[in-house]
Amino acid sequence: MDAAVFGDSDPGPILRALAAGGARLAQLRGKSLRAGALFSWVAAGLRGASGTGLRILVNDRADVALLAGAAGVHLGQDDLSGGAARALLGNEAVVGRSTHAAAEVLASGSGPYDYLAVGPVFGTRTKDDPAPQVGLAGVREARARYDGPLVAIGGISIPRVREVLDAGADAVAVIAALYAPSARGVRDRAEALIAEARTNREVE
Repeated sequence: MDAAVFGDSDPGPILRALAAGGARLAQLRGKSLRAGALFSWVAAGLRGASGTGLRILVNDRADVALLAGAAGVHLGQDDLSGGAARALLGNEAVVGRSTHAAAEVLASGSGPYDYLAVGPVFGTRTKDDPAPQVGLAGVREARARYDGPLVAIGGISIPRVREVLDAGADAVAVIAALYAPSARGVRDRAEALIAEARTNREVE
Protein backbone atom coordinates (compact mmCIF):
# COMPACT_ATOMS: atom_id res chain seq x y z
CA MET A 1 0.00 0.00 0.00
CA ASP A 2 1.74 3.11 -1.27
CA ALA A 3 0.77 6.47 0.22
CA ALA A 4 1.40 8.08 -3.17
CA VAL A 5 -1.24 5.81 -4.75
CA PHE A 6 -3.79 5.21 -1.99
CA GLY A 7 -3.29 8.50 -0.15
CA ASP A 8 -1.71 9.26 3.20
CA SER A 9 -4.89 9.45 5.24
CA ASP A 10 -5.91 6.61 7.58
CA PRO A 11 -4.88 3.37 5.83
CA GLY A 12 -7.03 1.24 8.14
CA PRO A 13 -10.08 0.82 5.85
CA ILE A 14 -7.93 -0.27 2.91
CA LEU A 15 -5.93 -2.70 5.03
CA ARG A 16 -9.13 -4.22 6.39
CA ALA A 17 -10.40 -4.55 2.83
CA LEU A 18 -7.20 -6.31 1.79
CA ALA A 19 -7.52 -8.71 4.70
CA ALA A 20 -11.16 -9.37 3.84
CA GLY A 21 -10.09 -10.13 0.29
CA GLY A 22 -7.63 -12.75 1.50
CA ALA A 23 -4.33 -10.89 1.77
CA ARG A 24 -2.08 -12.07 4.59
CA LEU A 25 0.85 -9.67 4.32
CA ALA A 26 0.81 -5.97 3.46
CA GLN A 27 3.63 -3.50 3.06
CA LEU A 28 3.19 0.18 3.89
CA ARG A 29 5.32 2.38 1.63
CA GLY A 30 5.49 6.11 2.18
CA LYS A 31 8.68 7.30 0.52
CA SER A 32 7.50 10.92 0.41
CA LEU A 33 6.56 11.00 4.11
CA ARG A 34 8.95 12.35 6.70
CA ALA A 35 9.71 10.11 9.66
CA GLY A 36 7.07 11.51 12.00
CA ALA A 37 4.31 11.40 9.40
CA LEU A 38 5.34 7.90 8.33
CA PHE A 39 5.24 6.67 11.91
CA SER A 40 1.76 8.14 12.44
CA TRP A 41 0.54 6.62 9.17
CA VAL A 42 1.93 3.18 10.00
CA ALA A 43 0.56 3.32 13.54
CA ALA A 44 -2.90 4.20 12.20
CA GLY A 45 -2.67 1.28 9.79
CA LEU A 46 -1.73 -1.13 12.55
CA ARG A 47 -4.65 0.04 14.67
CA GLY A 48 -7.02 -0.26 11.73
CA ALA A 49 -5.84 -3.76 10.82
CA SER A 50 -5.86 -5.06 14.39
CA GLY A 51 -7.73 -8.33 14.68
CA THR A 52 -7.71 -9.09 10.94
CA GLY A 53 -4.67 -11.38 11.01
CA LEU A 54 -2.97 -9.19 8.41
CA ARG A 55 0.76 -8.84 9.05
CA ILE A 56 2.16 -5.44 8.13
CA LEU A 57 5.67 -4.59 6.98
CA VAL A 58 7.17 -1.12 6.66
CA ASN A 59 9.08 -0.24 3.52
CA ASP A 60 12.73 0.78 4.07
CA ARG A 61 12.45 1.96 7.69
CA ALA A 62 13.31 -0.70 10.26
CA ASP A 63 13.28 1.96 12.98
CA VAL A 64 9.69 2.93 12.20
CA ALA A 65 8.70 -0.73 12.05
CA LEU A 66 10.19 -1.30 15.50
CA LEU A 67 8.62 1.76 17.11
CA ALA A 68 5.20 1.14 15.59
CA GLY A 69 5.19 -2.57 16.37
CA ALA A 70 4.93 -3.76 12.76
CA ALA A 71 5.61 -7.35 11.79
CA GLY A 72 8.80 -6.43 9.97
CA VAL A 73 10.50 -4.45 7.24
CA HIS A 74 11.07 -4.63 3.50
CA LEU A 75 14.54 -3.35 2.61
CA GLY A 76 15.82 -1.82 -0.60
CA GLN A 77 19.35 -2.22 -1.85
CA ASP A 78 20.40 1.07 -0.25
CA ASP A 79 18.79 0.41 3.14
CA LEU A 80 20.16 -1.30 6.24
CA SER A 81 21.76 -4.69 5.83
CA GLY A 82 19.67 -7.69 6.66
CA GLY A 83 21.86 -8.38 9.67
CA ALA A 84 21.40 -4.87 11.05
CA ALA A 85 17.64 -4.99 10.53
CA ARG A 86 17.48 -8.41 12.16
CA ALA A 87 19.52 -7.20 15.13
CA LEU A 88 17.12 -4.29 15.56
CA LEU A 89 13.85 -6.15 15.03
CA GLY A 90 14.66 -9.61 16.38
CA ASN A 91 14.40 -13.10 15.00
CA GLU A 92 10.61 -13.19 14.92
CA ALA A 93 10.30 -10.22 12.57
CA VAL A 94 9.76 -10.59 8.83
CA VAL A 95 12.73 -9.15 6.93
CA GLY A 96 12.77 -9.07 3.14
CA ARG A 97 14.91 -7.38 0.50
CA SER A 98 14.42 -6.16 -3.04
CA THR A 99 16.75 -7.38 -5.78
CA HIS A 100 16.95 -6.25 -9.39
CA ALA A 101 19.60 -8.49 -10.95
CA ALA A 102 21.15 -11.92 -10.61
CA ALA A 103 24.19 -10.51 -8.81
CA GLU A 104 21.96 -8.95 -6.15
CA VAL A 105 20.08 -12.22 -5.72
CA LEU A 106 23.35 -14.05 -5.20
CA ALA A 107 24.65 -11.41 -2.78
CA SER A 108 21.45 -11.43 -0.73
CA GLY A 109 20.68 -15.14 -0.91
CA SER A 110 22.80 -16.05 2.09
CA GLY A 111 21.52 -13.16 4.20
CA PRO A 112 19.08 -13.41 7.11
CA TYR A 113 16.02 -12.77 4.95
CA ASP A 114 12.63 -14.40 5.08
CA TYR A 115 12.15 -13.70 1.38
CA LEU A 116 13.72 -11.93 -1.58
CA ALA A 117 11.75 -9.81 -4.02
CA VAL A 118 12.79 -9.64 -7.66
CA GLY A 119 11.73 -7.01 -10.16
CA PRO A 120 10.41 -4.97 -11.64
CA VAL A 121 9.13 -7.84 -13.75
CA PHE A 122 7.15 -5.54 -16.03
CA GLY A 123 6.90 -1.79 -16.45
CA THR A 124 5.62 0.01 -13.35
CA ARG A 125 4.34 3.52 -12.73
CA THR A 126 4.38 3.36 -8.94
CA LYS A 127 8.08 4.27 -8.68
CA ASP A 128 9.63 7.49 -9.88
CA ASP A 129 12.90 5.88 -10.98
CA PRO A 130 12.37 2.14 -11.38
CA ALA A 131 15.19 -0.27 -12.12
CA PRO A 132 15.24 -1.87 -15.58
CA GLN A 133 12.62 -4.55 -16.14
CA VAL A 134 13.85 -8.07 -15.47
CA GLY A 135 10.97 -9.81 -17.26
CA LEU A 136 9.92 -13.39 -16.71
CA ALA A 137 13.46 -14.48 -17.58
CA GLY A 138 14.68 -12.52 -14.57
CA VAL A 139 12.23 -14.35 -12.33
CA ARG A 140 13.45 -17.70 -13.68
CA GLU A 141 17.07 -16.65 -13.18
CA ALA A 142 16.37 -15.56 -9.61
CA ARG A 143 14.59 -18.85 -8.94
CA ALA A 144 17.63 -20.77 -10.18
CA ARG A 145 19.89 -18.87 -7.80
CA TYR A 146 17.72 -18.70 -4.68
CA ASP A 147 15.81 -21.52 -3.04
CA GLY A 148 13.99 -19.43 -0.42
CA PRO A 149 10.64 -17.69 -0.79
CA LEU A 150 10.72 -15.53 -3.93
CA VAL A 151 8.34 -12.62 -4.46
CA ALA A 152 7.87 -11.09 -7.91
CA ILE A 153 7.15 -7.37 -8.01
CA GLY A 154 6.57 -4.65 -10.56
CA GLY A 155 3.77 -4.08 -13.05
CA ILE A 156 2.02 -7.40 -12.36
CA SER A 157 -1.62 -7.22 -13.39
CA ILE A 158 -4.16 -9.78 -12.27
CA PRO A 159 -4.20 -11.60 -15.66
CA ARG A 160 -0.40 -11.98 -15.51
CA VAL A 161 -0.22 -13.52 -12.04
CA ARG A 162 -0.21 -17.08 -13.33
CA GLU A 163 2.69 -16.62 -15.74
CA VAL A 164 4.76 -14.97 -13.02
CA LEU A 165 4.12 -17.89 -10.66
CA ASP A 166 4.86 -20.31 -13.47
CA ALA A 167 8.24 -18.59 -13.91
CA GLY A 168 9.14 -19.59 -10.36
CA ALA A 169 7.85 -16.92 -7.99
CA ASP A 170 6.18 -18.07 -4.80
CA ALA A 171 4.14 -14.89 -4.44
CA VAL A 172 3.49 -11.52 -6.04
CA ALA A 173 3.59 -8.02 -4.58
CA VAL A 174 1.27 -5.55 -6.28
CA ILE A 175 0.06 -1.98 -5.88
CA ALA A 176 -1.72 -0.77 -9.01
CA ALA A 177 -3.49 -4.11 -9.54
CA LEU A 178 -5.25 -3.67 -6.20
CA TYR A 179 -6.08 0.00 -6.49
CA ALA A 180 -9.76 0.93 -6.55
CA PRO A 181 -11.55 4.12 -5.45
CA SER A 182 -13.39 2.29 -2.67
CA ALA A 183 -12.50 -0.23 0.02
CA ARG A 184 -15.06 -2.63 -1.47
CA GLY A 185 -13.27 -2.39 -4.81
CA VAL A 186 -9.93 -3.12 -3.18
CA ARG A 187 -11.40 -6.18 -1.49
CA ASP A 188 -12.84 -7.43 -4.78
CA ARG A 189 -9.50 -6.97 -6.54
CA ALA A 190 -7.66 -8.83 -3.79
CA GLU A 191 -10.13 -11.69 -4.09
CA ALA A 192 -9.70 -11.77 -7.87
CA LEU A 193 -5.92 -11.80 -7.63
CA ILE A 194 -5.88 -14.63 -5.12
CA ALA A 195 -8.40 -16.61 -7.16
CA GLU A 196 -6.15 -16.22 -10.20
CA ALA A 197 -3.17 -17.45 -8.19
CA ARG A 198 -5.09 -20.45 -6.94
CA THR A 199 -5.99 -21.54 -10.44
CA ASN A 200 -2.24 -21.90 -10.95
CA ARG A 201 -1.20 -23.63 -7.74
CA GLU A 202 -2.29 -24.29 -4.21
CA VAL A 203 -1.73 -21.19 -2.09
CA GLU A 204 -0.48 -21.89 1.41
